[in-house]
Amino acid sequence: SIVRAMTTTPSSGKDVLIATVSSTDTPIQKSVSNGLTAKEYVPPKVWRVDPNLGGTWGSINRPTAGVRSQKELPVGKHGLQLYSLATPNGVKVTILLEELLELGISEAEYDAWLVKITDQEQFTSGFVEINPNSKIPALVDYSVKTNGDDLPINVFESGSILMYLVEKFGKFWPAGADNLRKRTEAMNWLMWQMGSAPFLGGGFGHFFHYAPVKIEYAVDRYTTETKRQLDVLDKHLANRQYMLGGDDDDYSIVDMAIWPWYGQLALGNLYEKSFEFLDVENSYPNVMR
Repeated sequence: SIVRAMTTTPSSGKDVLIATVSSTDTPIQKSVSNGLTAKEYVPPKVWRVDPNLGGTWGSINRPTAGVRSQKELPVGKHGLQLYSLATPNGVKVTILLEELLELGISEAEYDAWLVKITDQEQFTSGFVEINPNSKIPALVDYSVKTNGDDLPINVFESGSILMYLVEKFGKFWPAGADNLRKRTEAMNWLMWQMGSAPFLGGGFGHFFHYAPVKIEYAVDRYTTETKRQLDVLDKHLANRQYMLGGDDDDYSIVDMAIWPWYGQLALGNLYEKSFEFLDVENSYPNVMR
């Protein structure tokens, strides 16, 4: 059964919906369904982590960074070593590398290594060494020697990896001194994706799909922002095939960065039932196209 947990605010005396939950599942849900009083959350003066956060990522998330276990990363035979997972951010880099290989650029050959984030492999000593932020994807380039040393180049954050690779190979990015306008537009949209996707994934995706308790305010807040972002894309794509224009030469890492998030959302492959919930098919025809 579904339980709607209510509380009365001291200031207004009005009933406020705290959460809509199932009467089975988590201890939080059971405590509400068993008739215990649901009170409005009042932040403490100093926050302390709850060791039982619950939810899909509750056992992984901690307010500290750094190494949790000792394990070296594998290294293959190619100059580029990719440590990743088939998440939207991870897929961005794989798309670019495969597109480079499709162009016949053999130097883009890479070894791909699976990082199981549910097993906390992103917190191993080897991974933290190349990415102190412990997020996939991460790339190590052993083919470049800088300043006469033998040290590889570590690259982390998906947008940074995309930029590194287009600078290295000179493809899928507006080049030339006379192309400042289009290059700036490309950077604008790449930064838009990097700044916007956390609201889609960490906001909407979390509270709509992963959170152990469905909080109406949180779902409404991030649904509003996600639909606004989809509308931004839909309007921008009304008269163009790619983010930077309508020609094949306009296809760039901007499209590769946006598609794993918003393209997959439009195809119904992100967050079960979100496609219908967001009314993507009827509301955003240009994104669907």
